[in-house]
Order: sequence, then C-alpha cells, then structure tokens
Amino acid sequence: MSKKAILSFLTAFCAMILLSLAAFNFVNSTNGFSASPSFSSRDAVPGLGGPDTIADIVESVGGSVVNIDVVKMQQQRVFNPFRDFERNFGGFGFELNPDFRNFYEERMIPIKGAGSGFVVDGNNRVLTNAHVVKNADKIKVTTRDGKSYDAEILGIDSTLDLAVLKINTRDKLPSLPLGDSASIRPGQWVIAIGNPYGFSNTVTAGIISATGRALDAGKKNLIQIDAPINPGNSGGPLINLKGEAIGINVAIAAQAQGIGFAIPVNAAKDVMNDLITKGKIIRPWLGIYMRDVDESVASYMNLPIPEGILITEVVKDSPAEKAGLKQYDVVREADGKTYKKAEDLSSFIAGKKPRDTIKLAVYREGKLWSITARLAERPEN
Repeated sequence: MSKKAILSFLTAFCAMILLSLAAFNFVNSTNGFSASPSFSSRDAVPGLGGPDTIADIVESVGGSVVNIDVVKMQQQRVFNPFRDFERNFGGFGFELNPDFRNFYEERMIPIKGAGSGFVVDGNNRVLTNAHVVKNADKIKVTTRDGKSYDAEILGIDSTLDLAVLKINTRDKLPSLPLGDSASIRPGQWVIAIGNPYGFSNTVTAGIISATGRALDAGKKNLIQIDAPINPGNSGGPLINLKGEAIGINVAIAAQAQGIGFAIPVNAAKDVMNDLITKGKIIRPWLGIYMRDVDESVASYMNLPIPEGILITEVVKDSPAEKAGLKQYDVVREADGKTYKKAEDLSSFIAGKKPRDTIKLAVYREGKLWSITARLAERPEN
C-alpha cells in the first residue's frame, strides 16, 4: 500500500472517531435529545418536587389523621322459639330456664362502623363526615401511634355531611393545618390518608380531576379526585403538597373506578365555629321541592314562556304552605330579581336567615301572583 493510501485511510479513520465523539457528547449534553431517555427511580416527577415529597408530607402531618370506630345501638325484634315453646306447652308442666326466657327476644344490638378524621386544632377537635358518627352511642378514635381515646360529638351538619368531634384527653395531639380550597386547580397532586376497610393509616395519591362537582342537593361544589379511596376513607383529609388539608373525603362513584369526591375545606371553615358553639348549623327553610322550567315542562303546562322554577311539591306545615304556595306554581322572581334556575333560587334562600321574609312573583293559572313568605329554621334531617 502506498504512503498516500495509508495517509488517506488514517485521515478517514480519525474523522470517523471525531464524529462519533461529537455525536456522543450531543446526546448526553443538557441541550441535546436522546432517542431512548432513561430516568432513575429517584428522579423527580413533574409537579411533585423531590422523589420523597409524598413520604415526607405523610411523615410530617400523617400523625394528625385518626381512625374512628363507632357503635350504634339498634333495636331488633327476633322470633323466640323458646318463648313460643313455653306458651304452647306450659300447661303440661314445661317451664323454661329463666336464662332462656329472653333469648332471641327484642333487644338492643350493637352495630359497628368505621371511618376517618383529622385533628384540626390544639384543643383536640376532629373534623370528619356526619354520616360516620351520626346517631353513634360510642365513639373511639385511634391515632397513628396506636393510642385510643373516647370522643364526643360537638356538632353535626347533615346537609354538608360534616361533623366536629372532641377527643377526651389532656394529651396535645398534632393537628393538620387547613389550606385554601378556592385556589386549587385540576391536575394538582393530592394525598389521601384514611382507614379503608379497617386498613389504618393507608396513604394514596393522585390528582384533582375536576372541581365544582355535585352529587345531590346537599353535596355541591365537590372536589373530584382520582386518588383511590374506599369505604372507611370517609372523613379523612385530602392533602396538598404543602401539607395542608384542602378537602374532606366523602364519597366514591360506586359504578366507576378511580372517581372519588371531597368536600372543599373552605366549606368546613364556614361552619366549624357554629358547629362547635351551637352544635348545629341554623339554616333558613321555605319548604318546597323544585325544578327548572324547560321547553317540555312549558309545553306540558301550557306556560306562555319556558322560564322560571316549577314547584313540584310543597311540604306540609312549611312556611311555603302557610304563605299559600301550591304545587305547580312557577316562581318567576324573588325580592324583585328574576330567577330561571332552581339552584340559583336555592342559593338565594340559603343566603337569608330564619324569620326573614321574601317576596315571590308566582305564575299560576294564567295569572301572576305576589306571595310573601316568612322563612323558618330548617328542621333536622
């Protein structure tokens, strides 16, 4: 091989080496792009901060979450074969042992239930769901370190499904700070801690799927989450990445997977003081069931315009009945303002107080009537 050929070969070989090194540096540089990126298990997940963020939050504030066990005494009447035997054959000298006389008789049966809650202040007050503790005869809370305490109900609001308990102990238990649920956004990461199916101190995580969800007339403006929750999580906190409670887990969509709901913590803030000081929330009450008027309703009832709120039922002895409101009345105005949605009229009434009077413009049988009603205190559910 000539010197010229050898020189050409060495030149080409060196060029190839240099190009390979340049490509390697490009792929691994911070400004380069790799066709097969790989991430260490300890790399941060976008939006979560560091790899141990959730674990750090749980370790920091998880001690404020408690398991709630309740006992509700329920009366049950059961057939007593021993008493029936004595009734039929007592005349032949048969007599039951006194211990068997009330066997299977009508008696109080303890019904057990469980849920979750979290300590909200230095006075060992606990926030949970009303349905977890309502009508409970005995309440016991257990902390993360395994200590159990008796607790009592300070107040219940069945409408919002919230309750405040007081733990009977002089120990100062850790509390969970309350955040601002008005500032949350879909896509934010959240953590749920609770007692699903008796598995205490269970931690799950996910994102906020949506806000402003409604399940029924009482449960409105709920937070929808995909963090897994199950029966027993009810009353436990929904926590943001600042370690603050932004919601109270309340329900799941039974027919779906990964769809849960939480009450915004701001709603709890609005009622907690009244629950603690008064034991309940005093709400105004008119006493009607209603729905929006749409094209089909207007056509069926021969209404001149498809607008207003149709009264579908008037509660007996309610302020509405006493004021003269009737089934199938259509409410057009309240205190001079036009209303087209039942939800808006409900919010208007909710903003009043018991004993306040409201003036309604009602369409009935081709005429517009003016009716004044005095609101009362909403009765307990």
